Amino acid sequence: MSFIAKIKIKAQQNPQKIVLPEATDPRILKAAAICQQEKIAQIILIGQESLIKQVALQENINIEGLTIIDPQTSNLTAQLTQDLYELRKEKGLTLEQAEQLITTDYMYFACMLVKDNYAAGAVSGACHSTSNTLKPALQIIKAAPNVPLVSSFFLMEVPNCSYGYNGLFVFSDAGLVQNPSAIQLAAIAASSSASFELLTNQKAVTALLSHSTKGSASHPDIDKVVEATQIAQKEYPNYMIDGELQLDAAIDPLVAKIKAPNSAVAGHANTLIFPDLDAGNIGYKLVERLAKAESYGPITQGINKPINDLSRGCSVEDIVGVIAITCLQAIQQNSV
Repeated sequence: MSFIAKIKIKAQQNPQKIVLPEATDPRILKAAAICQQEKIAQIILIGQESLIKQVALQENINIEGLTIIDPQTSNLTAQLTQDLYELRKEKGLTLEQAEQLITTDYMYFACMLVKDNYAAGAVSGACHSTSNTLKPALQIIKAAPNVPLVSSFFLMEVPNCSYGYNGLFVFSDAGLVQNPSAIQLAAIAASSSASFELLTNQKAVTALLSHSTKGSASHPDIDKVVEATQIAQKEYPNYMIDGELQLDAAIDPLVAKIKAPNSAVAGHANTLIFPDLDAGNIGYKLVERLAKAESYGPITQGINKPINDLSRGCSVEDIVGVIAITCLQAIQQNSV
């Protein structure tokens, strides 16, 4: 059984209401139908009902039982508009602008449904950029209490791989924070460790990656990772975190014995923290393409309620996986 299949089983034990604002994309509708049929989630589709049903008919997708909400006609629109205005008026948003966003930008409508507890989470990004997905989330849902910043990760499942947790890794940040400071990098390490442990029920072993291992090179970029490691170890002692480590030293026990023999993390890392977004994004796509890994994300972490992004190249299976992960995040947050 694949790891994502185990996530689906967990989600089925307590199906959550998940909003999908890109309801005219055939992949989204197929994923929604699967989630509904397999009782992974209770799906809410946002959009014009006639258009959604037209796409479903053309693609031979059974959407019976799925909730469809049209912001143009919904009796929730007035309330969500007023709530968005109250939330953002100090930032200069007018009531007219709030109404425009709620009725025409379905991600704003979706985020307000989650904010006002009509749904537990939202998934978008199949046909919109990460910015289009996460900007409303950061404006409306915001960071969770005591979390310095919202970041993201990819769950990577590498076939026939003995590294990590039986080939399973969290890669972070690979989708949101462009060039984190040392303090931010430490916070990303902590959030990613928590995400790994939530999804796997296993101990996170977290490596802050660099092109240097334990002083083998010298550069300001390395200094940032060293400082981040020191901050993480001091501020988040409940997680197993170490750096700076090269990738091979982080995951390969034989290399670790040579390069970092005194590190408890080296050779065993299952949670990989990249020094910047370029490295993380390149890294996850290399593993996805060359190692034929399954990747799910970018999944947001450190946010008040789960709002998750999709790659625009995502498959139906990817979408189902992210919906299941979103359900698990919502269950965990609701239990706190």
